[in-house]
Amino acid sequence: MATETRGQYQHLEARPGSNYRQLFLKGRRIRAEVMYYAVHGPDPRTPEEVAHDFEVPLEAVLEALDYVERNPAIIQADHQREEASLRARGLLDGPPAS
Repeated sequence: MATETRGQYQHLEARPGSNYRQLFLKGRRIRAEVMYYAVHGPDPRTPEEVAHDFEVPLEAVLEALDYVERNPAIIQADHQREEASLRARGLLDGPPAS
């Protein structure tokens, strides 16, 4: 299992007080995962397009892609915490996703 290595990223940082454990783009409230899904999601764009759209350096997008690929356990744990929180507040119906 891969683990995060915060020191290797120049454009990513932790957000103290955030419910998310994944890294964010420095100085922005944009999770690394958001950049990843902008490139690899249902309406994919190139890293260059994402950098332009979010007004961030291309290197920041590339670091976010690398981080998400190297840290799937952290991303999955964030999803699970978010789902549990929504379910506890009655905002999700049905059984938990597997």
